[in-house]
Amino acid sequence: MNVSMILGVVIGILLYALAIWLVSKLNLGLKVSGFVPALIAAVVIAVASWLIIWLLGLMGLSLGGFIGAVIHLIIAALVLMFAGNMVKGLKVKGFVPALIAAVAIAVVSWLIDGVVGLLF
Repeated sequence: MNVSMILGVVIGILLYALAIWLVSKLNLGLKVSGFVPALIAAVVIAVASWLIIWLLGLMGLSLGGFIGAVIHLIIAALVLMFAGNMVKGLKVKGFVPALIAAVAIAVVSWLIDGVVGLLF
């Protein structure tokens, strides 16, 4: 693993933590007590999501198209709920709020990536 790859992962985690923290301010059923719990949650979510997608790939499940997007959304909500149980300072109020927060996090992450892409 080279330095630019490590830097990319670190910046990605920081930006995802920012997205989690911002979404928590929208009162969608996701509460974060500060940026540090959001940062820890971003790492937990990244690792858990990667592991689940990797395992599904090993089982030969392709997650493309509309059905794949729905499955990714459900996985994101479940991983968010898992992170809520694992990370002190992160609370998720249930499955439906987790779905809503997962969509909001994806949109905010996309917007942040767009802004960062314009800057660099």
